[in-house]
Amino acid sequence: MVNRLASAMSPYLRAHRDNPVDWREWGQDAFDEAKARDVPVFISIGYATCHWCHVMARESFSDPAIAEFLNTNMVSIKVDREEHPAVDASYLAQASAFTQQLGWPLSIFATPGGAAFFAGTYFPPAPVSGHPSFHQVLDAVMDAWTNRRDAANANAAAIGAAVTAVAEQVSNSDLPSAEQIATAVATLASFEDREFGGFGGAPKFPVAPILSFLLTTPTGAPLGARTLETLSRSPLVDPVDGGFFRYGTQRDWSEPHYERMLYDNALLLEGYSEAYRQDPTREWAAMTADGIARFLTGTLQLPTGGFASAQDSESTIDGVRSEGGYYARDAEGRAGLTPPALDEKVLTGWNGLAIRALTRASVIFDRADYLESARWAADYLLENHRNADDTLVRASVAERKSTARATLEDYGMLADALLELSLATGELAYAQTARLLVDATLDAGTPLAVFGEPGGGDPVLTGQGIALSGDPSEGAYPSGLSATATAAWRLYLVTGARRYAEAAEAALAPIGQLAVANPMSFGASLQLMASMARAGKQLVVVAPDGIDTPVPDSVRHSAADVVTVVSERQAREFTAAGFELFEARLPVNGKRMAYACEAFTCQLPTPV
Repeated sequence: MVNRLASAMSPYLRAHRDNPVDWREWGQDAFDEAKARDVPVFISIGYATCHWCHVMARESFSDPAIAEFLNTNMVSIKVDREEHPAVDASYLAQASAFTQQLGWPLSIFATPGGAAFFAGTYFPPAPVSGHPSFHQVLDAVMDAWTNRRDAANANAAAIGAAVTAVAEQVSNSDLPSAEQIATAVATLASFEDREFGGFGGAPKFPVAPILSFLLTTPTGAPLGARTLETLSRSPLVDPVDGGFFRYGTQRDWSEPHYERMLYDNALLLEGYSEAYRQDPTREWAAMTADGIARFLTGTLQLPTGGFASAQDSESTIDGVRSEGGYYARDAEGRAGLTPPALDEKVLTGWNGLAIRALTRASVIFDRADYLESARWAADYLLENHRNADDTLVRASVAERKSTARATLEDYGMLADALLELSLATGELAYAQTARLLVDATLDAGTPLAVFGEPGGGDPVLTGQGIALSGDPSEGAYPSGLSATATAAWRLYLVTGARRYAEAAEAALAPIGQLAVANPMSFGASLQLMASMARAGKQLVVVAPDGIDTPVPDSVRHSAADVVTVVSERQAREFTAAGFELFEARLPVNGKRMAYACEAFTCQLPTPV
């Protein structure tokens, strides 16, 4: 048997290289083989720090009998959901027809044409509490494929058609008004767990995009801050290394799932920074933000400058695999132990979230070290995650680049981060690159999707007719749609180019009322919609060249949508490059001046 995963880019795939299962990587050749052999396709989707993925690998994928069954009767594909998010999204949508308990590992049984005819998540090695064993599932799947093939094919085709039809459905909705935004806040407030904080019951997630949305609204800010304060004292925080675990399995946040994800920590850093900006007496916000930043820069930031995707929940202690055992010890107890492994996969979009969060925190807390970490990561991505044709690279590990297509989230999250970095440093090149990235998504847009993926989406999904076009769904982090719309909206606020505002509005309008009705699923979209519902505020501070004095708290803690401090030379460079916000913003009588603007109409400058 050829070991096809031994040289895979993904650490998750390489972790399965010694399985007796004859795994293939995601690609058309696997489906072609299934068609030639007239067998179904088994698609197993997970990620490197997924606890139950580890469990199923040990229990089932290492079992020679199960491996023989799979190798004889199916073509098996192993997918890293973080490397191929479009594949994961398509099959999650299809799996919802079979189970409401969606998660990872995601187990898909598909036709050679790629459409699912059965799906589930983790299957145990033996029946448990009414749940069939994995072997029983395999027997049932083969029975359906052998004896009820027509029904299986028809079911798969119907599900695939339904999924893509929903994804491509264009609504005549409008962007929500300020009153409707307030209604979404009230809905979220009704979900609050008044005893333990957060929303809903177990398992309980931080849902960082929701907290950031709440903080940007007058009626929601107290709820957002209250939740963040509760989280800061919860078992989800690692008291030694800083940073948050992914979720609590209990309603009181206890018994965490101990993996620590880049996206969670980046978004929570931004939330705690904003909570402190709104009220600098919140010491809990400053301390928690510092812990998250320490985790990001001290643990997840790699020697190259890029950020690893996650840190595992499991480690080996005294020769035994332990879920969370490392984190249960204090600093002294951890000394001499090997920390849980990092998933060293550098994802462009998730790195964008970290760059933006560290940049924003650097301004609010006046931390030059945060800014340097953000700049280091950004420069690494710009050097190593851009192809010769200016398309982006989705993922890399060390010197190896993934062949997976970059997704809309990569373009939107990186563009937004680069714009934030440009405003913080005064360096025009970052803003110019951000504009190029957003322009590329507009050029790739279609009548059904304002923003498109430069270079096209996943070719296998597209060829099979099961790609989700312009998927607006959000989970623990922003969708590609909301991230790119956010970058476009902020570009409008610094360029004055209405086409960016119109693109953001057109992209989000179809989901406006859906987001208001289902706020837990659209936190980042609602945050942007709330910004759009009010006139954008801008604050530009321009200093004489060669003058470098501390920036006052009134600037660093400004509530404006865009805040930037530049030199006179930098202001002129931005103006010449088409960034209208900087036009005629100059020092006066050799003094640093602040220009407070609303929708590009500015008050008289004031010295700061």
